[in-house]
Amino acid sequence: MGECGAPGDVNSNVLIAPSTGDAQLDKAVWQWLSWDKNQKTKEQIESLLQNGKHKELRDRLCCRLTFGTAGLRSAMGAGFCYINDLTVIQSTQGIYKYLERCFSDFKQRGFVVGYDTRGQVTSNCSSKKLAKLTAAVLLAKDVPVYFFSTYVPTPFVPYAVQQLNAVAGVMITASHNRKEDNGYKVYWENGAQITSPHDKEIIKCIEECVEPWNGSWNENLVDTSPLRQDPLKKICDCYMEDLRKICYYRELNVQTTLKFVHTSFHGVGHDYVQLAFKAFGFQPPIPVPEQKDPDPDFSTVRCPNPEEGESVLELSLRLAEKESAKVVVATDPDADRLAVAEQQENGCWKVFTGNELAALFGWWMFSCWKENCSEDADVKNVYMLATTVSSKILRAIALKEGFHFEETLPGFKWIGSRVKNLLDNGKEILFAFEESIGFMCGTSVLDKDGVSAAVVIAEMATYLDGKNLSLAQKLTEIYETYGYHISKTSYFLCYDPPTIKRIFERLRNFDAPQSYPKLCGIYNILHVRDVTTGYDSSQPNKRSVLPVSKSSQMITFTFQNGCVATLRTSGTEPKIKYYAEMCALPEQSDRNVLEEELQKLIEALIENFLEPHKNGLIWRSA
Repeated sequence: MGECGAPGDVNSNVLIAPSTGDAQLDKAVWQWLSWDKNQKTKEQIESLLQNGKHKELRDRLCCRLTFGTAGLRSAMGAGFCYINDLTVIQSTQGIYKYLERCFSDFKQRGFVVGYDTRGQVTSNCSSKKLAKLTAAVLLAKDVPVYFFSTYVPTPFVPYAVQQLNAVAGVMITASHNRKEDNGYKVYWENGAQITSPHDKEIIKCIEECVEPWNGSWNENLVDTSPLRQDPLKKICDCYMEDLRKICYYRELNVQTTLKFVHTSFHGVGHDYVQLAFKAFGFQPPIPVPEQKDPDPDFSTVRCPNPEEGESVLELSLRLAEKESAKVVVATDPDADRLAVAEQQENGCWKVFTGNELAALFGWWMFSCWKENCSEDADVKNVYMLATTVSSKILRAIALKEGFHFEETLPGFKWIGSRVKNLLDNGKEILFAFEESIGFMCGTSVLDKDGVSAAVVIAEMATYLDGKNLSLAQKLTEIYETYGYHISKTSYFLCYDPPTIKRIFERLRNFDAPQSYPKLCGIYNILHVRDVTTGYDSSQPNKRSVLPVSKSSQMITFTFQNGCVATLRTSGTEPKIKYYAEMCALPEQSDRNVLEEELQKLIEALIENFLEPHKNGLIWRSA
């Protein structure tokens, strides 16, 4: 969209809005009031106009949503940079235009639409309504739409795209974001989230057709069009059947006395996790009653993000104690991520980090492969993947066991696309992950999937229980075998984009123009990789192997002491994140010494590179 609203003339006969004295803003206001048929969001813009809130109008109407690491994501409300009926219609029109150009058989193969349970009364905006409008745009253009008749986990959409041979799909969700947010996640025909150049080309197409077409507002088409099909039963049945491919100890699952508690965080996960446990032969996990059913207000948690740890898992941990359940599994609101907690012998709970869970999953998936592969199977054909800000533990396992490990840019869209590419070349992929509790076990879904991860961890815990081992004890064994990988991840909030830019530009021009730091406090830096600019000092040609990603900031430092630390901006929130990991060799077995060294390095990193006091950064826990 141009600087304000959109290109193209607005029919001045439609309405006359009071002038703000700013021609660009006036045009954007006109467009909004001409096109928006949602009374609530229309009134929000009218009210700002009447009250002379021109700055807020400019903020809302003079920029457009762009694709981040997880698609389009923003607060629900009025404005071209928010998620609402009109911006979803515009986005879908752009997608239609792009897909029509890319696929001659678009109208034979169709499109998948799914949604979660988010909603906001003040904007009359809900995931289901936004999904209906997404479907309406396509149905009005004679495109067959596979529209789920009820809420589904996010992984069901990429799974359905592949199963139904659709050209693409959209999931309306903001995953674990705060309740005010919603999002629009786009999947390509390969079952992975869109990457460049598709995202940029779709944005261009959106800008070319911003005025709603005839029929785009007709959400009732979902109920009346013969081109609409409900894929729910087929996809659910096929998904549960495919899950069995990664079930290796069904007889143990049937017999186990272990109990599991599951919380679905007021989201979509309850029914589907129950079915997954059944597919593996388990008794159903015990649900947390207060969090079992969808609730767009997420009324029992401060934020609906299971990654925040023990504070948000309070209800599930107390229920587990009452029920004598040793393991808690928590799916986030759209069930694509998984948190796990285990009660230790001293009665305390250990909430595993994403990196720790990945060590367990990596060990498990490789052990099961080794146990079940054919005699002529070649370990060199086997792959595991992780995003570059995630733990290097899979790299350590791969080096020792002989399989391949690859890194991608942050965001599961990069993993999904790379996995599809490897599969097409005859490779076998066992597992992939990102540190923010996103796991892909097997390759039925080319995206992170909390439903399958929940039942795989339950089978792992059951198997280990038969050997008198806990998950935590096994984790220690893994680290002792392959080397301790101790990581810490956190973030600072920064609501001022120029400050963020200044912090990263300083690192690129540290002691002199175009020179990166050689030291961080007392710690020697061996290598620097900057994927924002494409620089990597460890490569002979100094060019990064990972694709350049100019739209976000990300610099990785490799230290002489074995630490790797990355500073990056979030694709969806006003955060500067840091990821630091001590990658030790198996002979370095004193965990306390390694943790102390990591902590000191993080302190140096924050003090020397982020300078929170000088830059007004807000610490995560504040």
